[in-house]
Amino acid sequence: MTDTDATKALPYPLKAPSALAPPEDWESLRRECPVAPVTLPSGDGATLLTRYEDVRTALSDPRFSREGLTRPDAARVAAGGSEGIFNSPMARTLNALGPGRWRSMVVRYFTAKRMAALRPDMEAVTGRLVDGMTRGGTSADLVAELAFPLPVYIICQMLGVPESDRDRFTLWSDAFLSTTRFTREETDAAQRDFAAYLSGLVAAKRADPGDDLISVLMTGDGGAGEPMDEDALAATGQALLLAGHETTAGYIALMLAHLLADRTRWEQLLSDRSLVRHAVEESLRFDPNGSNFGMLRYTHEDTELSGTVVAAGTTVVCSMAAANRDESAWQHADTMDLSRSPNPHLTFGAGPHSCLGQPLARTELHCVLDVLLDRLPTLRLAVDPAELRAHDGLLTAPLRELPVTW
Repeated sequence: MTDTDATKALPYPLKAPSALAPPEDWESLRRECPVAPVTLPSGDGATLLTRYEDVRTALSDPRFSREGLTRPDAARVAAGGSEGIFNSPMARTLNALGPGRWRSMVVRYFTAKRMAALRPDMEAVTGRLVDGMTRGGTSADLVAELAFPLPVYIICQMLGVPESDRDRFTLWSDAFLSTTRFTREETDAAQRDFAAYLSGLVAAKRADPGDDLISVLMTGDGGAGEPMDEDALAATGQALLLAGHETTAGYIALMLAHLLADRTRWEQLLSDRSLVRHAVEESLRFDPNGSNFGMLRYTHEDTELSGTVVAAGTTVVCSMAAANRDESAWQHADTMDLSRSPNPHLTFGAGPHSCLGQPLARTELHCVLDVLLDRLPTLRLAVDPAELRAHDGLLTAPLRELPVTW
């Protein structure tokens, strides 16, 4: 990127040379234009942040908010006039509860202690999935056989949602996360269908509550001294299903892809299992495409970042993945170091809006890695890493497939 390019709006998201490699512009943007104008798939302009400190500030400073993304002057993400996830009816419903209130009602069910209690069941499910893989021979697609079905099972169990509907959730999730894949009509229909499905589920649980999270929240035991209303419960179910299966499935597959792309990493874990926890965190930091698009924030007042004033009313794109490769924050940032510690990566965000489901995602990642190291120590990629393909047209860039053999 030249100096004359620095003021020219780049099309966003930036293109990566392969499914496991970062966009080539990251380094030059961090060095020359860390607060860069970009054009989103919608055609709206926004400002891209790529430095670690700037991204952390925008994610945690109250001058930048998630709630502001529903304002009329906020940039829209998706092409064709579609309502993207940041300004969807779901987002507006949850924002209406007030900053922090929704989180306080839900976060207690995603603590590390609660996730540890779920760990034996996760291990059992992972073991059954591996059994199914190995009965089929000595090769499999880890996306279809493990990375996707495990988090779907877990989040459906937590919410009291039938796992048999998982294909419908995937279609609806992709529509929510679409930037260019779906038309406005398709996206609107998916959002309506997803909302109607959750509303029906909430009504059924109202008549016959269980011990699942949705049933608990409707009674008022979720906090704030009052129960959630129907609209908030349906939106909560949508948000947790989106994050609980789509995103986590992507992280699982990408973690395994990076560990197997250089087989010495897998061998290192086999020889020293104490590194599993560090390896999970490093894979979350190192992967450039799992949080492909990043998070959006709306700027409420003029704010200086890296010597540039970001004007009030600007929509900023926080590239956590680019920040996680910032050499000013990480020694040998472009090296995957399985013993790296501490590892304060920004993959799950920062501040009051950091991902509340991160203990769940981390527990699932640990579980998958431990079970596979035990059960399939000879695991290896069945294709050259450069042949792996990522989905496009979505806010995330999960792998289409992960062919392996053992």
